[in-house]
Amino acid sequence: MLSTKYMGIELKNPLIAGSCGLTNSIENIIEIEKAGAGAIVIKSIFEEQIQFETQQLLNKDHSWKNTYDKIISEKEYFHDEAFAYMENYAKENTLADYLDYLKKAKQAVKIPIIASVNCSTAYDWQYFSKKIQDTGVDALELNIFVLPSDFEKTSVEIEQSYFDIIAEVKKYVTIPIALKIGHYFSALSNTLDKLAKESGISALILFNRSFNPDIDLEKLEITANKVFSSPDEYFHTLRWVAIMSGKINIDIAAATGIHDSSAAVKQLLAGAAAVQITSAMYKKGFSVFTDIITGMNQFMTKHGFKSIEDFKGKMSQNNILNPAAFERVQFIKTFSSIV
Repeated sequence: MLSTKYMGIELKNPLIAGSCGLTNSIENIIEIEKAGAGAIVIKSIFEEQIQFETQQLLNKDHSWKNTYDKIISEKEYFHDEAFAYMENYAKENTLADYLDYLKKAKQAVKIPIIASVNCSTAYDWQYFSKKIQDTGVDALELNIFVLPSDFEKTSVEIEQSYFDIIAEVKKYVTIPIALKIGHYFSALSNTLDKLAKESGISALILFNRSFNPDIDLEKLEITANKVFSSPDEYFHTLRWVAIMSGKINIDIAAATGIHDSSAAVKQLLAGAAAVQITSAMYKKGFSVFTDIITGMNQFMTKHGFKSIEDFKGKMSQNNILNPAAFERVQFIKTFSSIV
């Protein structure tokens, strides 16, 4: 009744446990599967983490480092292959635990496992993505968020960085790739359309939840804003899922603010192929999957739907009588008394 496909992968239902600390434990992912999730995204490995740990490991071998520094300072000949060997050794050790965990995760559960890399540049992704694919995971999620804060970069250059990262990964992997992005684009629909048509990805995830800074008025320090999403944050994603559904030829997954069955069903009605649950796992526990599944079944029974396909996209912009409803950005007469 709830079975569906996402990126060509068979799912028993469209509920996906999103990348977070909770998916970084074998015990947890077993419980997540028992609770009913259709797939699990393993906690991301970060580009900055990889670079930092690689350099840290290189620096631990002080005798080698001192020798290298001496050679460089004295301008003596130094084989590039020797440095490459040390650098590759460091990378292997940095990634070893993560790759081992992916293998164990695949063996621990029957539902699809999706690896995740949080990245912002095309730094050596051919190496890491190939290693990740070799663990046997079902797909790779690239979580890319380039904040447009660089005064020297144009919108075209920022958008191109997404294509560059994907192109580098596509050279070395054959598993499906999902792209999780934010909404900081000057022409969002055009960019999403180009990514769907030209990059070779299999799915777009709308949208990733970024770190937002706040100010502590007592300590006068920069602090973190709300770490977890709230139930009313699904609206923004809902609009864009509905606008893009049927306009692009790849799957769309909805993320952020999905805490109950009503939000999940609305995203599917808007055209999402799957929904990611993350903050709700922290707030409600893994039983949130069981609760959402129960609610989805009740909705389908009430309306006579036999499968997800019967209602997926039924309320997308392509299929409603007033398509402009999803593009309205100003409050209308209904709300004139409160604005």
